[in-house]
Amino acid sequence: MSGPDDFRVTNLWAKRAGRSGRTLVFAGHTDVVPTGPLDQWSSDPFVPSHRNGLLYGRGAADMKTSIAAFTVACEEFPAAHPDPALGIAFPVTSDEEGPSVDGTLVVCRKLEERGEKLDFCIVGEPTSVEKLGDMIKNGRRGSLTGKLTVKGVQGHIAYPQLAKNPIHLPCQRSTNSPARNGTAATTSSRRPAGRSATSMAAPARATSFPARW
Repeated sequence: MSGPDDFRVTNLWAKRAGRSGRTLVFAGHTDVVPTGPLDQWSSDPFVPSHRNGLLYGRGAADMKTSIAAFTVACEEFPAAHPDPALGIAFPVTSDEEGPSVDGTLVVCRKLEERGEKLDFCIVGEPTSVEKLGDMIKNGRRGSLTGKLTVKGVQGHIAYPQLAKNPIHLPCQRSTNSPARNGTAATTSSRRPAGRSATSMAAPARATSFPARW
């Protein structure tokens, strides 16, 4: 999977199907952040070096070690379970640390076009607090979009006690505090003479007149 001509990279999609039709993906990337000043490295950043029990090299943590762990897991699991119910797949991208336009976005669009459904995902991005591997984040990535409709009661600014301002209602409920003086949290049964109940109590959208403070 490649991106547009002005910035061309190669992304990998590899899949081993399972009996259930569901797929677990190991998501990662092969590109790395810039090295910074080379004279501040004690060894070549692009030649892996093992010293004192640690691995040195650009991308050792973020995130070629994760990809290596994915690869070993995907070699050992099918060997132990030749006919698994769950499929395994690799979306390994090559543009996450740079412009980030030809990596995950391109892969997701291509997979959607092909009708590929990803049921479970493990992202190998490194996260730790005190030592390597001491934290796992559940549901780190993703987004949630919702729509909230709050209905009020129209009124005139001269009679705020007869109106419900839809902007104030969710604020009062979210803070669990009583209405401030002058804000109409409830609708009074009284109405001024000469005005009908219909004109003072018609449903309003969130753009209705504000109650007077």
